[in-house]
Amino acid sequence: MPQRKWLVIYTRPRWEKKVDQTLKMQGIISYCPLRKEKHQWADRVKEIETPLFNSYIFVYVDPWEELKVRMTNGFINFVYYMGKPAIIRESVIENIKNIILVFPQAEILNMRGIAVGDLVRIKDGLMREKEGQVVKIQGKNVLMLIESLNCMMITTVAVGNLVPVN
Repeated sequence: MPQRKWLVIYTRPRWEKKVDQTLKMQGIISYCPLRKEKHQWADRVKEIETPLFNSYIFVYVDPWEELKVRMTNGFINFVYYMGKPAIIRESVIENIKNIILVFPQAEILNMRGIAVGDLVRIKDGLMREKEGQVVKIQGKNVLMLIESLNCMMITTVAVGNLVPVN
């Protein structure tokens, strides 16, 4: 009998939970790590679960089940490493599960696209829509310079709260 292994699949944007549910309905073991996030609407605050990794989920499959995964709606491709589907160790999956259990609000930050000297805009909060220049990157926070009204202000902003200005 062929041996099962953990693989990573790339899904359509914002289809992670749908693909995960579909795979489970087909009898395929899949794992979509979810983090808890608070969202505020005009009339309420609600805690929702969002995927920890955008457009990625893990599947535990044998070679025969790989074909079923490929046929799943929302599936784009396997993640490849050196020309073959990337195999993830069981210990890595267990570590992700433990992190989510201990830190349900864990967050993955994408540092690509933000560098010292870049012009960025703040997405949310008191300084919403303010633009400034990245002065320094400090872990998951950015020190940025905001110029307005003929004065300069330096503030620290979380990377996840910034978008590059084109």
